Amino acid sequence: MLGRKTEKATFAAGCFWGVEAAFREVDGVVSTSVGYTGGTTEDPTYEEVCTGRTGHAEAVEVIYDPGVVSYEELLDLFWSIHDPTTRNRQGPDVGSQYRSAVFYHSPQQEAAARAKMEQLQRSGLYRGEMVTEIVSASEFYRAEEYHQRYFEKHGPRGCRLW
Repeated sequence: MLGRKTEKATFAAGCFWGVEAAFREVDGVVSTSVGYTGGTTEDPTYEEVCTGRTGHAEAVEVIYDPGVVSYEELLDLFWSIHDPTTRNRQGPDVGSQYRSAVFYHSPQQEAAARAKMEQLQRSGLYRGEMVTEIVSASEFYRAEEYHQRYFEKHGPRGCRLW
């Protein structure tokens, strides 16, 4: 671990339990945290985010080794595990906290996300228009401990899997 170069990526794709589980399976992902970002409420609780009034999305912060997995590969996974054509909804989960979003941490991440989304939209893979937000990362508030690695603790229940 000493000397390992890592980078950060942040994604929102619906219920963060399943999103985190998907990213944890990727070689080169060093760690993940679920939490809230993109809103205006400072240090929100899960209950506050669930109201839809904080502006935050349920998101996953991914720390990865770019020598093992590229940001572009993480983007491919992100877009493969949810429906980026449904605004503020993934499966039965409805509300702005379940929106599709890429929170970029550098101009390179922004350019890669925009290029990939454009490519996917042109590909015809999706029937509708992709509504994924691509926005600058803001403060990430780690969710309560019982949400971290939820599927490992409780199994895949109560959340749509990809």
